[in-house]
Amino acid sequence: ILARKAFTVSMATAEQTVACDYVGIASGNKAADKVAKAGWHTTKSEFVDAPLIDELPMAVECRLVSYDPENCRLVGEIVNVSADESVLDEDGKIDPDKLRPITFDPIHNAYRVLGEKVGNAFQDGAKLK
Repeated sequence: ILARKAFTVSMATAEQTVACDYVGIASGNKAADKVAKAGWHTTKSEFVDAPLIDELPMAVECRLVSYDPENCRLVGEIVNVSADESVLDEDGKIDPDKLRPITFDPIHNAYRVLGEKVGNAFQDGAKLK
């Protein structure tokens, strides 16, 4: 990441949990083919010097803004968002219900599917004004 000054963040789905967990726990120093073993293929991004994982339906492509090695804080500027048509709604926007992205739950060492809408951003808080 630091050498390329760019990175991509791919959104994994519930169906990709096993492959994602494997890529996360396998060291690239010991398993040079870990991406292939996960069943994935990569394509170079058109926007940044970083790969995209073909099998994952969404990616955020970023330029590196800063990195703090003390706390591993990585800040990037989003330059493109790419998404497979299978996760888009009728207006061409990413539909979280179709994407069903997963997140890591560090309290329970589990992966959880995101998606349920619980409020309206920049609107619900106005009720307290």
